[in-house]
Amino acid sequence: MKFYTKTHQYYCGVDLHTKTQYLCILDQKGTIVLHQNLPNRPQAFLKAIQPFRENLVVGIECIFSWYWLADLCAREQIAFILGHALYMKAIHGGKAKSDKIDSEKIARLIKGGTFPLAYTYPPELRPVRDLLRRRRMLVRHRSEVLAHIKLTHYQYNARFFEKNINKQGNRQHVAELFSDPAVVKNIQVDLAVADQLQAEITQLENYVLRHAKTVDPRTFYRLQTVPGIGKILALTILYEVGDLSRFETVQQFCSYCRLVKCAKESAGKLYGYGGQKIGNAHLKWAFSEATALFMRESQQAKDYVDKLSVKHGKGKAMSILAHKLGRAVYFVIKRKDAFDVNYFFTS
Repeated sequence: MKFYTKTHQYYCGVDLHTKTQYLCILDQKGTIVLHQNLPNRPQAFLKAIQPFRENLVVGIECIFSWYWLADLCAREQIAFILGHALYMKAIHGGKAKSDKIDSEKIARLIKGGTFPLAYTYPPELRPVRDLLRRRRMLVRHRSEVLAHIKLTHYQYNARFFEKNINKQGNRQHVAELFSDPAVVKNIQVDLAVADQLQAEITQLENYVLRHAKTVDPRTFYRLQTVPGIGKILALTILYEVGDLSRFETVQQFCSYCRLVKCAKESAGKLYGYGGQKIGNAHLKWAFSEATALFMRESQQAKDYVDKLSVKHGKGKAMSILAHKLGRAVYFVIKRKDAFDVNYFFTS
């Protein structure tokens, strides 16, 4: 966890919502010079901070609506910092809680040097990253629809599917396996939704691949030298990581990808592990998928997991492989070198 420790003449804490924002500005002595609720309008924000713009820093908690304020501060050359939501528990405690109280707490965290920093993602890369996240959501919904078809099959003990229904061409006669008209209609609805989602996913993937290759294309192709990482996973990793230099060590990178567990210790005693929700869930998914595909394509990966499974079990063995794969991807990007499978298993 990194904290913002720079000093400024004024510190602005913003409790941001979808339609309103509550501003609290402190001076160097910690005195409140502005405490005001405003609509989410750029001109209203700029007018409120106008007397304090010189040497001002603006900080907000990382929520879904921070894009516009970060872009506004960048255009106006105002220092902007983003706070990690899960680390900012100080603003959620207390007997009373309101927008006015929260904005002051944020401002005092910044002034006191205890404001936990989150990564302010570059605006030029956000649209494609959000498209890739949207694709993942659509894929998940499509899987849920196909899973419902299989569950209906088990409910009525219908004839087994001859082919894998995950492929669109193998789903043509699935509804004919059921005799009840209502069940057939249920399956037809699922099939129609799955086909529509597949069409949208395909169009989205084609759009992303056309518009994303211009962003660091060499790293994009280097990532695909890793067995199990294709075009979509490579783009997901590339866009979710962003600037690799923000990770000082490979272990920080793996921690951000949720590939390691964080121990909870006190007085020399281990109380378990935590922090499973801190990090990037999309990178965790990408490396989990890459690990499964890696084992499918590489016999060495299968043997490696089988060897570790004897001592740790299958689940932990795959987690170890995912961690090892995450470390390899970090150095593929950092050293600008292709993946070497022989070095991967001998190192």
